[in-house]
Amino acid sequence: MAITDIARYAHLTDVDIDSLSRELDAIRRDIEDQRGERDWRYIHRVIALQRGLEIGARVVLMGSRRKPAWVLGTSMLACSKVLENMELGHNISHGQWDWMNDPEIHSNSWEWDQVGPSSQWKRAHNYSHHLYTNIVGMDDDIGFGILRMTRDVAWRPVNLIQPLANVVLATTFEWGIARHDLDAQKRMDVERHPGTDISRIGKSEASRTFWRKIGKQMGKDFVLFPALTGRAWKTTLTANASANLIRNLWAYAVIFCGHFPDGAEKFTMAEYESETRQQWYLRQMLGSANFKAGPLMALMSGNLCYQIEHHLFPDLPSNRYPEIAKRVEALCEKFDLPYTTGSLPRQYWLALRTIHKLALPDSFLSRSSDDAPETSSEQRFGLADPRETTVEPASPRRGLKAAIGALRAGKR
Repeated sequence: MAITDIARYAHLTDVDIDSLSRELDAIRRDIEDQRGERDWRYIHRVIALQRGLEIGARVVLMGSRRKPAWVLGTSMLACSKVLENMELGHNISHGQWDWMNDPEIHSNSWEWDQVGPSSQWKRAHNYSHHLYTNIVGMDDDIGFGILRMTRDVAWRPVNLIQPLANVVLATTFEWGIARHDLDAQKRMDVERHPGTDISRIGKSEASRTFWRKIGKQMGKDFVLFPALTGRAWKTTLTANASANLIRNLWAYAVIFCGHFPDGAEKFTMAEYESETRQQWYLRQMLGSANFKAGPLMALMSGNLCYQIEHHLFPDLPSNRYPEIAKRVEALCEKFDLPYTTGSLPRQYWLALRTIHKLALPDSFLSRSSDDAPETSSEQRFGLADPRETTVEPASPRRGLKAAIGALRAGKR
C-alpha cells in the first residue's frame, strides 16, 4: 500500500524534518533574493528562440510540397511547440515569472498553444496536483483517470487494455490533459456551489471556455495556417498535425518520467490528514523523480528533468533548477533520503513496466502491495526478507537509501 506515515517511512524524527524544512526554506529565500537581470535575459531569449523557430517554420512550410522543406519545417515547428508548451506555457502558468510584473509573461495572461485553456489547467494542476502530489484518491494525475499506476487502486477488467490506453494517451496527450482539466474544473464548481444540478454543468462557463479554446486552436492549426500556404495547404496541414504529435509524445514522456518510475512514491489520505507544512516538503521529495539531462534536453523538457526541485519550488524560475538541484541532492545525502534519478530511457522503462504489469490482477503479481517496486510503504521494511535488507546504517536513522536499494535489488 502507499505510505501512511511519512516520518516513519523516511526514518526521520520531527527535529530532522523541521531542520530539513528550514534548509529548503533557505534555498527558496536565496533564489528569490538573487532573481534579477540574469533571469530576465533568460526568459526573453527563450521567447525569442521559440518565436523565431515558429516564424522560420511557417516560412519553410510555404514550400512544403517538397519533402526536404516539409521535414525541415515540421522539425522546426515541433521544436517551437515543445518549447512553448514546456519551458514557456507550463512554467509561466506556474507564476515563475510573475515577480517581473511583465503582463506579457504573467500567469494571469499567458495562453498556451494547445487545446486546453490554460486557466483550467492552472486550477487542476497548480492546485490539485501540486498540493496533493501522489496522494491516492486526491491527486487525479496518478494515471490521469485511465491508467492503474499503483496497487492501492483496485484492479478492474478494463485495466487489461491499459497498455493500449497508454498509447492513445501518449499520442493525444494535449486532449487528455484538456479533458482531465475540464472534469476537475466541473468538480470544483460543484464543490463551491453545493446543490448545483450536475446535469447543467455541461452548459457551464467552464464548458464554454473549453470549447472556445478548442475551436480557436483547431482553426489556427488546421484552417488558418494551411490556407496561408496556398497550394501547399495539404502538406502544411500534415506538418501541423505531425508537430502536434511530436509535442504530445515528448510532453507525455517527460511527465511520466518525473512521476511514475520506481522511487516516485504514493501516499494515503490518512497520511495527508495529519500532514504538516514540513512534511509536505518531504512528500514532494519522495513523490517525484528526476532524469539526467544536459542543457539542451533540460531546456526542451521545461527543466522538468528536475521534477523533484520543481515540486519543491514550482514557482521559482526554471533556469534556477540546476543550481537548486545540487543543494537538494546534498540535503538528501545529509538526511539519508533517496534522490531518485536516472537516464530518461531508464525512467521511462520503469514507468512503462508498471503500466503493463498493473494491467494484470494482483493475483498474477509476485510482490505484495507493501513491497512493490512502483509503490513503497513503511510496512515494506517489516515485511521484507532480512537477507535482502541487511545493511550497515549510514546514520542513527535507518539508512533508507541503502535499505531501499537492497530491497529493489532483490525484486528485479
